[in-house]
Amino acid sequence: MDRGKNLLKKTPERRPDGRTRKRRATSILTYWTLRYFLILLAALAVIVAVALYGIRETAMENRSRTAAMLGQEVADRVKTADGSLAIPADLDRILDERMGLFNMNLDVCLLVADPQGNALFTRPRMTDEQVRQKLDPRPRSGEPEYQLIKTPVMGEGKEIGGVYISQFRKTPAYGSGELLMFVSVFGVLALAGWLTIYLLSRKLSRPIRRVAESARQIRNGRYDVDLDIRTGERELGELVDSFRGMAGRLHQLEEWRELSLAGVTHELKTPVTSIKGLVMAVRDDVVTGEEAKEFLDIALQESNRMERMVADLLDYNAFSSGNVAVRRDRLDLKLLVSEIVYQWKLPHECDSIEIDYAFPDEMIYTTGDALRIQQIVVNLLNNGLQAAHPDRPLRLHIAIREAEGRIGVEITDNGAGIREQDRDYIFDRFFRSEEKKRRARGLGLGLTYSRLLARAQGGELRLRSSGPSGTTFSLELPR
Repeated sequence: MDRGKNLLKKTPERRPDGRTRKRRATSILTYWTLRYFLILLAALAVIVAVALYGIRETAMENRSRTAAMLGQEVADRVKTADGSLAIPADLDRILDERMGLFNMNLDVCLLVADPQGNALFTRPRMTDEQVRQKLDPRPRSGEPEYQLIKTPVMGEGKEIGGVYISQFRKTPAYGSGELLMFVSVFGVLALAGWLTIYLLSRKLSRPIRRVAESARQIRNGRYDVDLDIRTGERELGELVDSFRGMAGRLHQLEEWRELSLAGVTHELKTPVTSIKGLVMAVRDDVVTGEEAKEFLDIALQESNRMERMVADLLDYNAFSSGNVAVRRDRLDLKLLVSEIVYQWKLPHECDSIEIDYAFPDEMIYTTGDALRIQQIVVNLLNNGLQAAHPDRPLRLHIAIREAEGRIGVEITDNGAGIREQDRDYIFDRFFRSEEKKRRARGLGLGLTYSRLLARAQGGELRLRSSGPSGTTFSLELPR
């Protein structure tokens, strides 16, 4: 039996007094099959009732038409050639044959009367009082409603009598065989409909059940879920594929979180250990004079580096939680970028860095926060400096381009480039490539924080290209 069929769990339900109580929730299989079956039964009951009523009314109409035909035949037989009424001696035999042929019930009454209402022939035999009652079509208390069909007997252009056939309206128009057939058809349709919805619901509930079980595993910290589900429905296939991809991504993020936590701890512990050792060496007179001063300078540099890493963490956390405001000023982008690059280059005058520009001749204005744009550009310049190739001097190319109502600030270096397997993750928080781990210390928040700053100003930060000859980043801003 399918496990989802009897799946029951508790869900909170709010009472009118504000308290919460537990309500039983059923599985999709039970919920759909039960309700569909009840709806199907109700619909089939209505259909059968309408069909039975229609068949009964049709049968009554056919019986009335048959009675009228019988009355016309009797009227033709009781009329003589001279225009008078005469009852044939074999009329009973003829009626027996006709009623057997027309399959008429025995409760049919037939009368032949003159214009004054005097009965000349009755079948079955009736008294004068019964004849008068039959000829009176008004319903009487305690007597079933009946239908009176009159066929006039015409002779020489005038009515010389009439044939009256009386039959009960409430006479069943169908027998036990017909009722059995209706019940059988009703049962087969109900069973077929229920079986259909049961099979479809089970086919639908199985992959959902598997996805729910996998979600519980992920909630419990197990990310290596097995979702080998084959389904022909496109929507279910998309659901399973999306969930499988989400599970893989969560697994990857959890691994990165653990590695990042270890990396952040290591990066913060390293300068603390270094500062502690340097200060202890000075305090214990291990070094003195100029050497002690040099040790203190190194300790100060390490403390400054640790302060920058802590500031990066605080800035990232503050901005990602929405606690940092971004200004919306009208800025001269050419002038702003030129000043940022000039200020950044001053501490690196001793380094062999070549910088060339490709700015348009006209003025370029954008809307944004000058301080946040400076943070982004400086971070991209520092990345270019860290990616410098050891066999060639660093060359930075800075361009401003316009396209489709947006302005792009492109910064291209001639460094070693980013490995292809790392390009999809460089904007993830705490991600650092193996080269950066070996050559530079940091927390891996620079590009992540820069992209957040760009998006907060209505722009975007993208990796345009990267290869052995260099890397290009593009900061897109609104015009």
